[in-house]
Amino acid sequence: MASYNRVLLMGNLTRNPEIRYTPSGTAVSDLGLAVNESFKNKAGETIEQVCYVDVVVWGRQAETASEYLHKGSPVFVEGRLQLDQWENQQGEKRSKLRIRADRVQFLGTPGKDTEYAAAPTRSESPAGNTVPAAPASEIADDDDVPF
Repeated sequence: MASYNRVLLMGNLTRNPEIRYTPSGTAVSDLGLAVNESFKNKAGETIEQVCYVDVVVWGRQAETASEYLHKGSPVFVEGRLQLDQWENQQGEKRSKLRIRADRVQFLGTPGKDTEYAAAPTRSESPAGNTVPAAPASEIADDDDVPF
């Protein structure tokens, strides 16, 4: 019998990404995702439910997620279900179902509280030398473009 394991989720992070590295140097980041759902019950009352999901991201995507995302960031996650099983210190078997992300897409626009939203004060040349960035007054406005 054929099988298919694909998950698509959109929600907000419940905590800042936690990044760590394997002994071989591969980045691994753990994300907590809240997926909200609202509906009306038979009495006409609006009911809000939240599904909390753990997501694991690997490689360069894990590094960019931990660099640019923070608690509350909206994201779209594409991946697959993964069952982790282990034995705790008391010898009890434990398991956890989580999402192994293949792709994490950042949604929304950068806010004022994010690092990458601030205007750069210096830029780096290909040779590695830092040079001052152009002041905001020297940046062309859309009205100044001749075409």
